[in-house]
Amino acid sequence: MVDYRTGQIGQLVRVLKGKDAGTLSVIVERVDDKFVRIADGDKRKFDQAKRKNLQHLELMSWISEEVVNSLNETGRVTNGKLRHAVISFKQFTDTRTEEKGD
Repeated sequence: MVDYRTGQIGQLVRVLKGKDAGTLSVIVERVDDKFVRIADGDKRKFDQAKRKNLQHLELMSWISEEVVNSLNETGRVTNGKLRHAVISFKQFTDTRTEEKGD
């Protein structure tokens, strides 16, 4: 079982603090127990991933297997896969919100 509270590679997060507050990103690297690097493939590309304190992130219970597999195989992930992960998560949450509203 995955512990979503520790910040896993490929996990979707919502930024709570800073100029990117409110945006969704994907964890692309664990720096240490306190910090991760995040990117969204759009405004924040993989090569310019942002170092962020885990306390400034809302960790979602969604991990993109595509991102995880790509990082494990090559050590890199395309910005397209990051964008796809964020869009897929948004569509999933929008669908769940609509189902609850009905």
